[in-house]
Amino acid sequence: MNPTETNPDEVSQSGVQPAAPSAQEPLSPRLFIGLAVAALLLGVVIYTGIHQRVLAESNLGRTTERAAVATVTVVQPKSGAASQEIVLPGNTQAFNDTPIYARTNGYLKRWYVDIGAHVKQGQLLAEIDTPEIDRQLEQARADLKSAQANEQLASITAARWQNLLKTNSVSKQETDQAVSDLSARQAAVDSMTANVHRLEQLQSFEKIYAPFAGVITARNTDIGALINAGAGGVPQELFHMAAVNKLRVYVAVPEVDSKAAQTGAKAALTLDEFPGETFQGTIVRDSDSIDLASRTLNVEVDVDNPQGRIRTGAYVFVHLKVPDGAQSAAQSLVIPANTLLFRSEGLRVGVVRNGHAELIPITIGRDYGSTVEVITGLQPTDRVIVNPSDSLTAGTPVRVNAPQTEGSK
Repeated sequence: MNPTETNPDEVSQSGVQPAAPSAQEPLSPRLFIGLAVAALLLGVVIYTGIHQRVLAESNLGRTTERAAVATVTVVQPKSGAASQEIVLPGNTQAFNDTPIYARTNGYLKRWYVDIGAHVKQGQLLAEIDTPEIDRQLEQARADLKSAQANEQLASITAARWQNLLKTNSVSKQETDQAVSDLSARQAAVDSMTANVHRLEQLQSFEKIYAPFAGVITARNTDIGALINAGAGGVPQELFHMAAVNKLRVYVAVPEVDSKAAQTGAKAALTLDEFPGETFQGTIVRDSDSIDLASRTLNVEVDVDNPQGRIRTGAYVFVHLKVPDGAQSAAQSLVIPANTLLFRSEGLRVGVVRNGHAELIPITIGRDYGSTVEVITGLQPTDRVIVNPSDSLTAGTPVRVNAPQTEGSK
């Protein structure tokens, strides 16, 4: 054994490590490939993050640009109907409508009709018990008899004095006194007679009769109720009557359509209660004055109602024909009512022109409810904005949505 060689067992036992080799060993190919793949993945992740951020910023910019331009829906105006017929609401009223009061004081003895009863003219409605009037009438008749007896005696006396005056048996003064007493007695008889007639009329008011043929719409009294004719108090309405064989229909006609309300012209009436049925009426009169508040003309249409099918107070639609030549020379247009803008400077609509909104002043004619007639301000080729925003101003950039017709809105 060479003295310079060292025994491994001896080294391990003594704790001394062997010396490291002087040259470093090279990396393995597998480790090199793993590091390259990791670097590539890191680059891809960084590129993807940057690219997504760029795309997000680009999308945000485009979204902001789109949000800055409002999207609107437009419709084109429709031409007005060639044949003009206006339909207006109206209210029916009884041709005659009156309350019935008592003309004498007393207590209600009995009533013969109730609400809904159809009565004829002169039919007995109720009776009033008036014991005070009856006693006063008896006293007045007795006073009249006494006055008539005094008158008869004065007449005989005056005739005798006049005959005696012819023979100068009595003085002229005494004869004149007798004649004057006769005149006073006659005046007393006339006064008593008038009082009897007055009380007889009051007694006749014990019976209440229908003033015309109609229907009882209200009964406000009952048996035993105190009846006050109004002397010293407020009179009480006993019954309320309405004549329904003919009805009055009052309709407010807009000023622009006032020429359609020609006196004597026929008017058709329709009711939701009778679908598909038409009642014929006649324009009988109008107020001949435009109401300053509503700018309408009050027109009365009378319609026969012999069977009482139409009730008073019913809501009806009155169809009026506009006479030829009464229409405006310019063709009117019809647009939906939800295109109107009510501004302080007046009525406006928004139209789209060259990609911008413009506010156009218009003048409307007839109001059809869901649509309105435009007389001036619009052209048939205009694109009108539907449901415009209250903040819409002239010159605002807008984007037109898919177009729709008036019927598809």
